[in-house]
Amino acid sequence: MIQWISRMLVPLIVSYIVGFGLLSRRPVFDDFLAGAKDGMQTVIGILPTLIGLMTAVGVLRASGFLDTLSGWLAVPAAWLHLPAPLIPLTLIRLISNSAATGLMLDIFSRYGPDSLLGMSASVMMSSTETVFYCISIYFGSVHITKTRYVLPGALLATAAGIAASIYFVFFTN
Repeated sequence: MIQWISRMLVPLIVSYIVGFGLLSRRPVFDDFLAGAKDGMQTVIGILPTLIGLMTAVGVLRASGFLDTLSGWLAVPAAWLHLPAPLIPLTLIRLISNSAATGLMLDIFSRYGPDSLLGMSASVMMSSTETVFYCISIYFGSVHITKTRYVLPGALLATAAGIAASIYFVFFTN
């Protein structure tokens, strides 16, 4: 039943939108073209930021700087009960979801998905956000330069997500 609903949901939503537009006597195709044109302008506006973020993550991973930084942060992370293999994941998760997913898959292949590290990485990925990516893309697309308390609030929420993932996996099992 759920698979049938999943297959039917997108065509039903598209049909509803087109039908509503036609009943409202709107030029549906012209509205679609205007929306696509605006969407392309947004893509052109955020593309340099996106390329810069992807390049930065690739450089961090390939240069070994991420491993070096993880080594430096191993002792403070141990005070916070953050296992050393999760340090790179916590750092990269702030920037890129796809790179963090790659690191999580590395943890899965090394320690197993059902290990405490694998489960903690899974919970961490679902309870944190790509803070710098979201701030740069969303605020950059509308040219907001003064983000006020967004960054501290987002980092605090991410720290809470990391702490919760460590607590729920390591201390409740």
